[in-house]
Amino acid sequence: MSSLALTLTLPSLVSVRSTKLGRSVSNGGRNWSGLTNLSEKSKSKRGNGLCCKAELSELAPVVSATYGVLLLGGGLFAYRKSGSKGSLFGGLTGSVLMASAYYLTQSPETRVLGDTIGLGAAFLFSSVFGFRLASSRKPVPAGPLLLLSIGMLSFFVMAYMHDSLPVVSIPDPLPLP
Repeated sequence: MSSLALTLTLPSLVSVRSTKLGRSVSNGGRNWSGLTNLSEKSKSKRGNGLCCKAELSELAPVVSATYGVLLLGGGLFAYRKSGSKGSLFGGLTGSVLMASAYYLTQSPETRVLGDTIGLGAAFLFSSVFGFRLASSRKPVPAGPLLLLSIGMLSFFVMAYMHDSLPVVSIPDPLPLP
């Protein structure tokens, strides 16, 4: 009988990546730090070599505040233009939900709850604008608002998964005899 040995190489918890822009350090698949030396410039035509170093959890308050302001502004605009009380109520409800998501995503202890509220509100408004687009067959204003709400829904799904799933440390494999 012969025995077959299978060796799996698994990534360690901390990895270092060298790119044209510099060295980046990853901690469990998160926290890519970008450039190590800001004087290094990209030799490509894409720009000056600077990159965004923000995580989803850092962007969630800004995104929720922006989405809330857009919902409030849209509701007020629709009420002023056509007297729609439903749009006013929807805009106020969306802005209150996004304000609470903004407040809760500020703290690491309540970040997951804030992501959940943002996810639920984005799902609610995606559904509302989807039904409105299907019933009216008019692309404006439901079409762009549906695309915006789907974008916010995908952002809050990613932020929720990023904040709620624990980082799993994978031990180094043992050498086979």
